[in-house]
Amino acid sequence: MSDNSPPPPSTPSTPRTRSRSAQNTPVRTPSQPEDDGSTRETPRSRGTTPQVATRRTPSSQGTPTTLATPQRPATVPGGLEVIEESPGTPSSRRTAAQSPFTDRMSEIDLASPLNYGTPSSIGSLRTPRSGIQGTPIRLRPDIRTDRRIRQVSVGPAGSTGGQTPGRPDQSPHPGAEGSALVIWGTDVVVDRCKAKFKTFLETFVQTSMDEDERIEGLDESQPLYMQKIDEIFSLEEPVLNVNLSHLKEFDAQLCQQLVCYPQEVIPILDMGVNEYFFERHPAAVLEHQIQVRPFNAKKTRNLRHLNPEDIDQLITINGMVIRTSNIIPEMREAFFRCIVCNFSTTVEIDRGRIHEPTLCTNCSTNHCFSLVHNRSHFTDKQLVRLQETPDDMPAGQTPHSVVLFTYNDLVDSIQPGDRITVTGIYRAVPLQLNPRMRSVKSVYKTHIDVVHFRKIDTTRLYKHDEKEHKFPPERIELLKSLSQKPDIYERLTAAVCPSIYGHEDVKKGILLQMFGGTKKTFVSSGRDNFRAEINILLCGDPGTSKSQLLSYVYDVVPRSQYTSGKGSSAVGLTAYITKDPETRQMVLQTGALVLADSGVCCIDEFDKMSDATRSILHEVMEQQTLSIAKAGIICQLNARTSILAAANPCDSQWNTSKTIIDNIRLPHTLLSRFDLIFLMLDPQSEQFDARLARHLVSLYSNETSVEDSNTMDISLLRDYIAFAQEHLSPTLGEEASQRLIQTYVDMRKLGAGRGRISAYPRQLESLIRLSEAHAKMRYSDTVEVEDVEEAWRLHREALKQSATDPLSGKIDVSIITTGVSSAARQRQIELTAALKKLVIMLGPSVTVTQQKLMMDLKTTSQLMVSREMFEDALKQLQDDGVLQIPSKTTVVTASLN
Repeated sequence: MSDNSPPPPSTPSTPRTRSRSAQNTPVRTPSQPEDDGSTRETPRSRGTTPQVATRRTPSSQGTPTTLATPQRPATVPGGLEVIEESPGTPSSRRTAAQSPFTDRMSEIDLASPLNYGTPSSIGSLRTPRSGIQGTPIRLRPDIRTDRRIRQVSVGPAGSTGGQTPGRPDQSPHPGAEGSALVIWGTDVVVDRCKAKFKTFLETFVQTSMDEDERIEGLDESQPLYMQKIDEIFSLEEPVLNVNLSHLKEFDAQLCQQLVCYPQEVIPILDMGVNEYFFERHPAAVLEHQIQVRPFNAKKTRNLRHLNPEDIDQLITINGMVIRTSNIIPEMREAFFRCIVCNFSTTVEIDRGRIHEPTLCTNCSTNHCFSLVHNRSHFTDKQLVRLQETPDDMPAGQTPHSVVLFTYNDLVDSIQPGDRITVTGIYRAVPLQLNPRMRSVKSVYKTHIDVVHFRKIDTTRLYKHDEKEHKFPPERIELLKSLSQKPDIYERLTAAVCPSIYGHEDVKKGILLQMFGGTKKTFVSSGRDNFRAEINILLCGDPGTSKSQLLSYVYDVVPRSQYTSGKGSSAVGLTAYITKDPETRQMVLQTGALVLADSGVCCIDEFDKMSDATRSILHEVMEQQTLSIAKAGIICQLNARTSILAAANPCDSQWNTSKTIIDNIRLPHTLLSRFDLIFLMLDPQSEQFDARLARHLVSLYSNETSVEDSNTMDISLLRDYIAFAQEHLSPTLGEEASQRLIQTYVDMRKLGAGRGRISAYPRQLESLIRLSEAHAKMRYSDTVEVEDVEEAWRLHREALKQSATDPLSGKIDVSIITTGVSSAARQRQIELTAALKKLVIMLGPSVTVTQQKLMMDLKTTSQLMVSREMFEDALKQLQDDGVLQIPSKTTVVTASLN
């Protein structure tokens, strides 16, 4: 066809056939016409490419001229073939990748990775193996590929052939000898970048990796990512996770380009991995094309350190999920239909805005398009708020948070309370002054488009959270040599809050709490999990350094929280429901117990907590979970935390004639969940006072005592505990198991003959946890008899203080488990029997005052009768039907009927 020939007659266009899938891009065949072949000029909406490429000539102002190109096949990167037909026919078309300027530039745009994986990849797509329909393309909203970014071809020396910067229409032909396709404004050469990544996939061998990176049947002598690609073929999960530390080891420049220009480089990596995959498995058909998800970026930032320099770059941050929204359908491609002629067109969403076409190119009608929702493309989206972890938060500061947007298969994969490492692209979007106006604020709002996330392994307490716990070999040798010293137990105990004098057993108990027991999982066998955390309660006279011990543990142990009983509420400790200001939906905000997951929660003034607040601790202290069912949100949060609580007596001073229940007024159901309960009393001894005063005076002097010089440094103590938490999981040996069984049997026998109970199964579980913690303190993989002996000694010393009957002076665990000692229970039974005998002697249907009945009971019985015991006996006889209590002052004996 010559340039002077008249254009063919216009024919009505057939609407494009589109899939309703939210993930797949529809594929068209050459028989489906896209336009009527006319030469009208299509107005370019923002972020879109015109359907017909036109240009104006200087000689004919306002008259568009169609660019005529011969029919030729073009190849899209990734091995997909694009069939083009010559213009001027009813079925003629141009790919949206072609430029409206020149044919040379159309070839450059066609090879651009920025058009890969977007709805602009129109045309007939066939895989290299045959004419069979290929794997569909999936949108990547996490990358937000911008097709308006320019690409130029440069010569061998990096020159642009003399064209003016910013004028891509003057770039040389990409097929010229020595030229290369480069992303505008970057040093990213498309072909070179893709070739490097394919070589990386084919050749990289790595033997050291984390457990969550390993695949089943991994051969460490073979290329790692080649095996992962074969795994994609077998599992049909088209996602390739790439560790950037591996990529940096292979090619530092490619890794740096990926971190600095993720929006441009990730599509190139997608092209390379898909080409390599179909070369190895030409018969494979996947749900969608393989997507590369990089993680472990070296440019890891704390939430506080994110700044404008990180915008549009790949970052990796750690944090804890505090809220998640519902799944939101987000439109990625809008489908419009003309209400006059039924002509249809599609528009990509540009940063959340839908630009409706103003002119129909078929009937030349203005403002005639209607949005068709069921023909549009949507993607799953979820809003997640990430907050910095407590151990990353500076003292006295409030935690910072950032908004995450997850898409597609990453949606609904995490829940509040999870600690995750997020890799994504840091974004900044403007805020509108008014929704009806185009004016925006100068302050931008930031968020992160998530590309990859991984959950931090909760069985390794410190490994992924702090760099200082990745010990060098010489530090490991020092820790192991230190564990071989015979006095390591005493040295570690002396390092626990050295400013406090005495209380050696209390310090040893806190030391074992920081080590913790061995985590046990019996999900495969159908049994419940057993907690490994140790709970300790400190109670006693005021001024005995209880709060100081809590503060020390809070400063030393990572992921710890400090709260006060009077200032804490039930929702503040667990979780509460609030309305998200961004989505206006009800979301879950976690409390102190969830934030202290895998750490220690220090609760001061434990006795002053309300009953409603204390009641929520029952599930946390035994099941290590928090069940929430509020405002339509039903979930179970992890609260695998150790409780270190401090309580003062209700009479301001400990009364030795009362039990622990009467002194601190705590329910026995809560006390029984503590593994160790220590009494910290003021001995009121002259010798003790002199030693304590000497110790306090030495703290204020500049002289260094011998004890201070031998005290272990706090950093060494922290590393010692961290290494044990990370690498040691001691198990019970045969001799230790037999010793535990014998100890429990002996404890039961101790009180059986005297009507007392000296042990319950919970006491045996406490002994097991303490024994495991002591073995972990010795850096031993097996619990030995000496560990059981020390655990039993420590447990016995705690029982002597807290579970001793003040009347008999004997240990009675039932004081803690039931709230009443066995001796008091026996006295109550005898008093009830004596009162019953007295009531029966009065005869049937006799009314008597309670005061007279109590005086008669004291006269006829040798028992000590208190008002509380008498009222309990009356209630018991009323329940048995022996008498009735019509008022607070009188009693009526039962009738003969």
